[in-house]
Amino acid sequence: MNIIVPMAGRGSRLRPHTLTVPKPLIKVGGKPIVHRLVEDISKMCNEQINEVAFVIGDFGEAVEKELLEVAKQLGAKGSIHYQTEPLGTAHAVLCAEKCLNGPVIVAFADTLFKANFQISDEVSGMIWVKQIDDPSAFGVVQLNEKNEIVDFVEKPKEFVSDLAMIGIYFFKDGKALGRELNFLIDNDLQKGGEFQLPDALRRLTEKGTTFLPGKVDAWLDCGNKKVTVETNKQVLGFDQDKGLDLIHPTVEIVNSVVIQPCFIGEGVKISNSIVGPHTSIGDYSLIKNSVLTNCLIQHQSSVSNFVLKDAMIGAHANIHQKPKDYSIGDYTTMNDAE
Repeated sequence: MNIIVPMAGRGSRLRPHTLTVPKPLIKVGGKPIVHRLVEDISKMCNEQINEVAFVIGDFGEAVEKELLEVAKQLGAKGSIHYQTEPLGTAHAVLCAEKCLNGPVIVAFADTLFKANFQISDEVSGMIWVKQIDDPSAFGVVQLNEKNEIVDFVEKPKEFVSDLAMIGIYFFKDGKALGRELNFLIDNDLQKGGEFQLPDALRRLTEKGTTFLPGKVDAWLDCGNKKVTVETNKQVLGFDQDKGLDLIHPTVEIVNSVVIQPCFIGEGVKISNSIVGPHTSIGDYSLIKNSVLTNCLIQHQSSVSNFVLKDAMIGAHANIHQKPKDYSIGDYTTMNDAE
């Protein structure tokens, strides 16, 4: 089994956090998004993962080294492939064409999920979906009476289905997918200036490939700051349910309270503070005289004299305020602007 992870986009909706780090390497719950993604996929596979192919832009040597280490930790070979132009999802997958042989999973690295099933060796294809309230902003699938996927509709203006594709696909025959991707490129079959993966999926169904829906219990988005903080919250809950110890033994906690679930990384120092619930603090950060609730803080950052809620702070950030000296009279109300 091979896994192809297209991740060439920088993640403009998550700026400024993606100015120095590609979005899939942003950490939630102390672990990069793409690391969590391939781990969760590997748990669904009955077969050994042979290779994880990362399709990236010009992210630099340090990023490539980190991605290869992600594959190594799964006991798989890692490989780097480049998408130098934003030519769409079908083109991105084809950039790793040499991995399109045998069973293949394609997983776009901007989402996480929670599911509890194994991929059956008997199915020819699966597309992971989530039932949603408003499907108009997503690509959706249509099913027949046999629960088989028969069509793909991008951002339907009128209701056709509420099963949104979350960006994870299984193909028993990777070579067949490669042929259809090449057909789109060779015949310049673009939509909006891009080659779209659902067009290749439709051609596969027309030629007899049966895709079944793989439903997930949770679909966790990492598209912007608000939803990434919410994803961090849910991931911490999942990890706590697994019984994982989320506080590194080197953490120093002085005159402070940690309300679980929280991830606190190596070498973190916390003093005179309340941390949590649902807060992640990256390695070697310093928290002093602060209250942090539902926050996501990357490594080597410093926060003092702050009350933060639903915040996302990058690496090497320094956030400091002076303690306030107030004289407040009777019946006074002080509120921050909404």
